[in-house]
Amino acid sequence: MQILTNLTERDYTKILICLTLYITSLFAANTLGIKTMPFLFGTHLSVAVFSFPIVFIMTDVIGEVYGKKMANNFVIAGILSILVFLFYSFISGIAPWAKNSSWATESFDIIFGLSARFSIASIAAFIIAEYQDVISFFFLKRKIGDSKFWLRSNLSNVWSQFFDSAIFILIAFVGTGRYSWHDMFLMIVAWWIYKVFMGFLFTPLSYLGIHVLRNYGNVKAES
Repeated sequence: MQILTNLTERDYTKILICLTLYITSLFAANTLGIKTMPFLFGTHLSVAVFSFPIVFIMTDVIGEVYGKKMANNFVIAGILSILVFLFYSFISGIAPWAKNSSWATESFDIIFGLSARFSIASIAAFIIAEYQDVISFFFLKRKIGDSKFWLRSNLSNVWSQFFDSAIFILIAFVGTGRYSWHDMFLMIVAWWIYKVFMGFLFTPLSYLGIHVLRNYGNVKAES
């Protein structure tokens, strides 16, 4: 178990920076993720795959240094931020249009209407996948110990990214007529594999983050 003692102003600054990266990556995935690009074997890949692995990696890094409670606080912050965005999206959607901006009506409704649906899909996938990631990460930590962060992080990432990809794609696209069930299945597999692969590539950045957080603050970790 990790115990936080005598957190300094620098510690809080580092936590705030990590939270900023976490929330920014989450919203980049939700808003930019509407765009898909061609991938292997005729599948499509959302551009969210560039930002969303950071979300899961950040909770692992924060959890490794500051403990499970802090990692859960990040998840709660992500959930609340998506809910607030959905509220703003709803208010903005029902607000009347001025004539001089009516030219953007169709594009706005398409993009941000989809963003609202993406946010609903994201929050469902996010809650299940992120909490599963945190639970798996700390379960593996109890079984493996404090060593081999890379193994614990990537193993927990495998399952969490599968849940995230499957739940998100099914809620976001079922009934829209944009993709067949076969296409959605291929997208789930492609997104899952790619995000797991990206998480593995980002592992050195995770170690860098842990090094910075541990060596420039007053966090005391006890087993």
